[in-house]
Amino acid sequence: MKLSRETIEQLAIHLETCELEAKDTPKITDDHPDMDWDDAYAIQDEIKRRKVARGCRIIGLKAGLTSHAKMKQMGVETPVFGFLADYFSVPEGGEIDTAKLIHPKVEPEIAFVTKAPLRGPGCHIGTVLAATDFVIPAIEVIDSRYRDFKFDLKSVVADNCSSSRFVVGGRMGDAADLDLRTTGIVLEKNGEPVAFGAGAAVLGHPAAAVAMLANMLGERGEDIPAGTLILSGGITEAVAVQPGDDVTLRVQGLGSVSVRFK
Repeated sequence: MKLSRETIEQLAIHLETCELEAKDTPKITDDHPDMDWDDAYAIQDEIKRRKVARGCRIIGLKAGLTSHAKMKQMGVETPVFGFLADYFSVPEGGEIDTAKLIHPKVEPEIAFVTKAPLRGPGCHIGTVLAATDFVIPAIEVIDSRYRDFKFDLKSVVADNCSSSRFVVGGRMGDAADLDLRTTGIVLEKNGEPVAFGAGAAVLGHPAAAVAMLANMLGERGEDIPAGTLILSGGITEAVAVQPGDDVTLRVQGLGSVSVRFK
């Protein structure tokens, strides 16, 4: 680690304040160009600690940077990850107040809910599928706190990987009965299709992202507990939204989930 404990705490306060007050900021590596990955996750951990201390529950995890092409482009070998707090969850068909966000975008995802713990190292797709209770469609709303959505990877990890809101819905599916690689999705905005894809866009198989996440956490001495909701990563590019937009995700064999922006 390159940053002092005091600096990590100050940056965590700064980034969380930006989230809670919907204010943007230049990326933190502008002032701290030498910060490393350990610093970035330490800042994220401090943000999580602050939320828990205020009474928030951590209900899930999310994987980001989950395409091989994107990882190669960014010069990394594994996805990044963040956490999901309880107040990020929006009821299916509910409304999201854009006044509480900065510049939201939506991503279509397949979410996993575990029935058994997942531990690395050595976690693989088969391990994940055996430990999965069910899969379900999810719309993640990302909202980077960085001005104009411009950041580097260490800055975005510190910012909890742009996490802000999510909604799950549709039908619960048994992962053993689905070929998640070929499961197709259509993302609609205001009734018009705006993005198409299939599960294979996420590391060849969405469960591969969950396995990588378990292995990364294993390196930190952590596991994924039973009952954890995991957003496995965006199947398509993120789509910007604004007040008045209605967004629906349709997932082959799993129904649909919708959310409105006001």
